[in-house]
Amino acid sequence: MSPTHTQFTPLQRALHWVMAICILSMLFIGVGMVSTIRPTYLTLVSIHKPLGVVILVLALIRLVVRLTKGAPPLPEDMPIPMKLAAWLSHLAFYALMIVLPLLGWGMLSAARYPVVVFGVQLPWIAPHSNDLHTLLWNAHRFLALCFFALIVLHLAAALFHALIRRDGVFQAMAGGRR
Repeated sequence: MSPTHTQFTPLQRALHWVMAICILSMLFIGVGMVSTIRPTYLTLVSIHKPLGVVILVLALIRLVVRLTKGAPPLPEDMPIPMKLAAWLSHLAFYALMIVLPLLGWGMLSAARYPVVVFGVQLPWIAPHSNDLHTLLWNAHRFLALCFFALIVLHLAAALFHALIRRDGVFQAMAGGRR
């Protein structure tokens, strides 16, 4: 992307906001799943599994778009540690958007629970193993908590750029003038 571009492309912004809704929904559904044994558990699981696959597909599309279209440059006066934090947090976001659904799919595969998306059962991606299921479940849960913390930091950074620095970083994704 040319340095003269001050905003993400409309496709990048659409993917960001659609995924934000999906990921926040997924986190709250996940919390609901692990905190209930009522009949709503099955309903939450039936939403959680295909939504995870949708997030995985969107994340892969988003990664390709990001690699081909780039991103607007950060403000020149932004301190180096803030630029590094921005780069590392985005790297973590992409990693978690891809790894978490794969861990969930692997966990379900190890337990031989089917993952059905739009009426199609996805293949098993891990061997049947109770020990592997437990390991992947713990990793999925831990990384989901890390993802939640990263989202809180991301929201704080967005508000910092929008309300305090007013440097155009927030507007690059929100769609306003930089």
